[in-house]
Amino acid sequence: MSPKIENRILATPIVLFLLVMLGFPAVLDILYSFSEVSFENLRAPTLNGGKNFVKVVNDPEFWAASWFSLKFGVATALSECILGLVLAVYLAPIIRKNNWMIAVLIMPMIIAPAMMGLMYRLVLHEFVGSLPHYLYLWLGDSPAFLSRENVFLTVFTIETLQWTPFAFLLFYMAYEAIPSEMREAAAVDGTRPWRMFWFIEVPQMAPTLAVAFFIRFIDGFRVFDNIFVLTGAGAGGSTTSLSIYIYLSFFRSGDIGKALAASVILFCVAFVILFFAGRVLRRDRA
Repeated sequence: MSPKIENRILATPIVLFLLVMLGFPAVLDILYSFSEVSFENLRAPTLNGGKNFVKVVNDPEFWAASWFSLKFGVATALSECILGLVLAVYLAPIIRKNNWMIAVLIMPMIIAPAMMGLMYRLVLHEFVGSLPHYLYLWLGDSPAFLSRENVFLTVFTIETLQWTPFAFLLFYMAYEAIPSEMREAAAVDGTRPWRMFWFIEVPQMAPTLAVAFFIRFIDGFRVFDNIFVLTGAGAGGSTTSLSIYIYLSFFRSGDIGKALAASVILFCVAFVILFFAGRVLRRDRA
């Protein structure tokens, strides 16, 4: 038996599993997104062409949610990657002697996002939260962290605090994988540390930087649980991401077709981003 056929036989169970567990629900969702469907006629929906998609793209709330998701995804991915890179490079010499520090540094991303939202909901609440209380006690005033003016900065900060360790972990592994001979040769040639960082270390870490950015962007773009728990899609709808928009359309409005049409659009956007990410990585590898 040739290795090619053997590999196909070995891959068959996982392919069948994915087709059954993911493929069938995905096909059903796509079918429903082109149907007039509600909880009353869930088992017998009627096709309505692309009316659900027209309804979605004509909804100003959809574009507001898309803009929030895009802005949130780019801002958090950039901040997490920059902070993660700084931490990885700065702490690498210390971590080599104290490996236990990695467990401490990645602790925030172990916490469930919904629990993180609850924690900050209690800490930042303008009436009973401990942080506004002490700021008012010490400074005589405290910002309303969850008000319409400040809520984006608040959720951005919380997301960055929780997921910077993920970028840090990837960058630290990539930084440590750079051959020491390369650094030693550059040092012998008299290369200054900042030039070594920009022209040797960063190019060596470029594929990891790209992967981390795209992963964090997609995660930020489809953010749901921590923001929903923290703000409930407020204040005034200013923190409604695309995922929250889909949830509200499905469960609160009962418009299943519209919710699934929006979810298909979200999937297509994520797929296009992953496609371009793959092209960037292949180009870097070449």
